[in-house]
Amino acid sequence: MPFTPYHFGPSGFIGLVFRKWLDIPVFMLANVIVDIEVLYWDKWPRHRYVHTLLIGAAAGILWGVAAYPLRRLFKKIMQFFRLPYHTTFLKMLISGVLGIWFHLLIDAFYHWDVRLFWPSRIIPLYGLISKQQVEAICLACFIPAFIVYAIIVLSSIQKNKSKSLRGA
Repeated sequence: MPFTPYHFGPSGFIGLVFRKWLDIPVFMLANVIVDIEVLYWDKWPRHRYVHTLLIGAAAGILWGVAAYPLRRLFKKIMQFFRLPYHTTFLKMLISGVLGIWFHLLIDAFYHWDVRLFWPSRIIPLYGLISKQQVEAICLACFIPAFIVYAIIVLSSIQKNKSKSLRGA
């Protein structure tokens, strides 16, 4: 699923639920950045090295390192969306790795050429559920993601109201 919105539903939901331990922008963008590999290869298989757990982990670490200087920009973006943002270098590294791995997990159900355990040729998840089911699950994840987002924003508004009333 290169550059489709499908990955944003599940990654948004997981990122929001585990925001205490994950850097949401790094985690969500890792779910997209990994597909640069698919654009590179013009022959099959298109999902090669970065779509493996081993090389994917290295790519996730590189993304976490590359994203670290962008943390102030990410903070402004998160403020725009009214989401609290507190990050660390380690949190960004972990989010990069887990974001790519999460993408690979979804792709492993959808694409026949994702070899998670490279150099092994086994593809244990492909075909366990249909492509339509994978797409439906990914789209359905937008609903709980939005609900969690709304709860976070509303509780933040409530907390700010309480602070301003105490300060007045």
